[in-house]
Amino acid sequence: MLTIIYGDEPQSIYNTNVYFKNTYDPEWFETELARKMVEDIDHSNILSSECISSPVLGQIPPERLSGGVKTLLLILNEPDKIFNASACGDNCAKWLLEIGKIKDITINLRHMMDFGKNTAFEIKVKNGGELVHSMRELLPIASKYLNEMKPE
Repeated sequence: MLTIIYGDEPQSIYNTNVYFKNTYDPEWFETELARKMVEDIDHSNILSSECISSPVLGQIPPERLSGGVKTLLLILNEPDKIFNASACGDNCAKWLLEIGKIKDITINLRHMMDFGKNTAFEIKVKNGGELVHSMRELLPIASKYLNEMKPE
């Protein structure tokens, strides 16, 4: 299940680019899910565990993938850690839901992510323990916790 913590989370890893660069395992690129995420988010193809073919950048190492893809790969492969998913755009939302169907993950968000108006899901909001199933249910809850983090 996907669990979200809105606002400040001291245990969250915020600089996902630096963390990814220093911890990723080339084996992460050998899965079908990794291939699909790289194709969908970055419109790139995995040629090998060390080489990605980008239509914009040419052949690149995994470290040059977008912040969103790198964060998704961290969440997928290190589910015991909490990553700042605010590095992800809304185009990563469906992949967060997909990973949450495979394993229990907890992410930190400091913004409102759009999981889709007509998308049914199950997300737990850790701040207050709420379980939500649609954006209609999520919006007021997320707004409440995001507004609590604003300085007075």
